[in-house]
Amino acid sequence: MKTSLSLFVKQRRKQVGMTQEDLSYAAGVGLRFVRELEQGKPTLRIDKVNQVLGLFGFELGPVEINRDEKS
Repeated sequence: MKTSLSLFVKQRRKQVGMTQEDLSYAAGVGLRFVRELEQGKPTLRIDKVNQVLGLFGFELGPVEINRDEKS
């Protein structure tokens, strides 16, 4: 299931012209991790997600839940 996080990472990666392999190398995470992140795997290590997001100048943080959206 694609999530806003997975879509964000994929879009940013493509904007800077990186492959998944390029991103994994630059972030210091495995290629499998990048693939799982972009596919929306529900259980990922926060520190590794932040390693990837850090390349784009972002980090994970609390976001208010929109109770009107269906989960």
